[in-house]
Amino acid sequence: MASLGFNLGFTFSNAQIQQHRKVSGGGRVRVISCNSSSSSSSSQVSSPQGISAAKPPEIELEFFGPKPGSDGSYPVDKAKAVSGDKLLRSIMQDNKIELYAAYGKVMNCGGGGSCGTCIVEASDFLSYSLDYDYGFVILDGRDLLNERTDTENRYLKKKPESWRLACQTIVGNKENSGKVVVQRIPQWKK
Repeated sequence: MASLGFNLGFTFSNAQIQQHRKVSGGGRVRVISCNSSSSSSSSQVSSPQGISAAKPPEIELEFFGPKPGSDGSYPVDKAKAVSGDKLLRSIMQDNKIELYAAYGKVMNCGGGGSCGTCIVEASDFLSYSLDYDYGFVILDGRDLLNERTDTENRYLKKKPESWRLACQTIVGNKENSGKVVVQRIPQWKK
């Protein structure tokens, strides 16, 4: 069982994540679990005329906030995307999930893969502190992302293999479905 380098309350076991938090009031416990699946199963959808059409596989995304709320649970934003259809950066922008810190808001390259302001870490733990105000760690669903692109390899050649650029990271491959779980990490104090 791997654990994060900082305490977020998550445990990992065979690509499963569970989070146990008390919910306000009656002492109930909320359990969040996710399983990533790289299967190529696609759902069948019936049209009104009785002709069945294949529904493209979807990737579910959950973006956990950096700090728990007053009830002890982490705020979560959810999104869905057709597998292999969008970049992580686009999904975040479409769902108004803030990707850039102050510097990145002004200095980002617009998705060209040349500035490094959209770096995310695809790892079970944060191995390096990112150089920006905050960053993101992909906790689960790394197998649902494309391989590093040539642009990433060129820009991140001296960085850890777990670092990715959100503007170059395609979520899904048009055949797989599953869930990607992303945690926003708080600002590191130096």
